Amino acid sequence: MVNEFPQALSIAGSDSGGGAGMQADLKTMQMRHVFATAVLVAITAQNTLGVQDSMPLPPAMIDAQFASLNDDLQIRACKTGMLADVPTVECVAANLQKYDFGPVIVDPVMIAKGGAPLLTDDAIETVKKHLLPLATLITPNLPEAERLTGMQVDSKEEMVTVGHQLQDLGAKNVLVKGGHFDQSGLAQDFVLLANDESFWMTSPRFDTIRTHGTGDTISACITAELAKGVPLETAIRTSKAYVTATIRDGIEVGHGHGPLNHWAL
Repeated sequence: MVNEFPQALSIAGSDSGGGAGMQADLKTMQMRHVFATAVLVAITAQNTLGVQDSMPLPPAMIDAQFASLNDDLQIRACKTGMLADVPTVECVAANLQKYDFGPVIVDPVMIAKGGAPLLTDDAIETVKKHLLPLATLITPNLPEAERLTGMQVDSKEEMVTVGHQLQDLGAKNVLVKGGHFDQSGLAQDFVLLANDESFWMTSPRFDTIRTHGTGDTISACITAELAKGVPLETAIRTSKAYVTATIRDGIEVGHGHGPLNHWAL
């Protein structure tokens, strides 16, 4: 039947190097057998060595993309990525309230792998005020969780605390990614669900700099699984396994922080 095939949406910026951003989202959704759609909100000049330039799109163009998708497709889950600045965050939040595109996964992208800022300081407050209350799930790494809550995280216990603080900001479910925290050769992520149940996910830490796009990939995989009707906890666990495989079975592209292997199984 028309529109019965699972469809998901990436609301993000473009990575011209292909490793992160919207490109990583679309590759991931395709690999999870979900039809991927896109609302482009910003453009970057970017490669594995860093971000050389970026430019947000006008809100009117963002509005037009949302309206176009709503008029034709049946999107069952969506995710946000790089949102750049205050007008963009406000525009995206308004459209997510206007249209029902299913569960909303918020990946609060703030800083690129090479250190370039991807979200202005004032836009962080706008994310907290307008976007987090719409989030079915928020997926920050530790630096992002610290910026959103103002809390420094140096232990697993503090990861739990910051998860609850993010929930207090409005996000129903929280995935705090622990990749920036050295835990005896392990990468450990903390998940706090809306029903107050929680669990940890653990994977080996691989000795590689080819990890560009990990945050985009895990959030896009969760979005794709939700679009297929998979329960949230299962979607999160599946996505952890997938992103671990994309790092473990890496590919060599570029001279810097290389991309993941989205063909990995």
